[in-house]
Amino acid sequence: MPSPSPSSPSSPPSPAKVLVTGFEPFDGETVNPSWLAVRSLAEAPPAGVDLATAELSCVFGTAIEDLRAAVEATSPDLVLCVGQAGGRHGLTVERVAVNVDDARIPDNAGRQPVDEPVVEGGPAAYFASLPLKACVAAAREAGVPAAVSQTAGTFVCNHVFYGLAHLIATERPALRGGFVHVPYVPEQVVDRAAPSMSVRDIATGLSAIVTAALTTTTDLRVTGGATH
Repeated sequence: MPSPSPSSPSSPPSPAKVLVTGFEPFDGETVNPSWLAVRSLAEAPPAGVDLATAELSCVFGTAIEDLRAAVEATSPDLVLCVGQAGGRHGLTVERVAVNVDDARIPDNAGRQPVDEPVVEGGPAAYFASLPLKACVAAAREAGVPAAVSQTAGTFVCNHVFYGLAHLIATERPALRGGFVHVPYVPEQVVDRAAPSMSVRDIATGLSAIVTAALTTTTDLRVTGGATH
């Protein structure tokens, strides 16, 4: 009787491919905490993650082109876009992107659209395809203040968030993605009364969010809504 063939060792699972983006500085700032934190995250990515990063222009239209190019170059399983929300106290995981550009200030190219669609003829809004509350819980478990946000504004952050969601809905249905706003970093608030968070803490929270997004199939059913 022939002896049984030895079994082949199983191959380790392929790492998840994740693209995380931040923005260049805008509105007279010299830094953008989103990009500082994304760079910090890239130095120590979550376990089991093949992490790619991209810095997006703070320019209507161009920012979505930057995002699309990064997605095409990396073919990720998950995209997490990150932007600055000065005045917020913690990381805020965005629930919904709306199809409107309505800029309170000009972007970095001097463009200031008013009540214009991000995508002509597109849906009024998209929901993030992330387990929002599990992501928030993971950031908090890592010691970083976090919450669900019901609005990503109407500036370039929402513009990119909607562009990502539209790309997923129309061209890449297997891709998952969402948006996280982060506070100022301390160097931005030395002359104004506003909350801030260290780059290290922001990166820690983002790492926890990425891991939760990759490992959670059913979101937590806990409170996270708003009364106004």
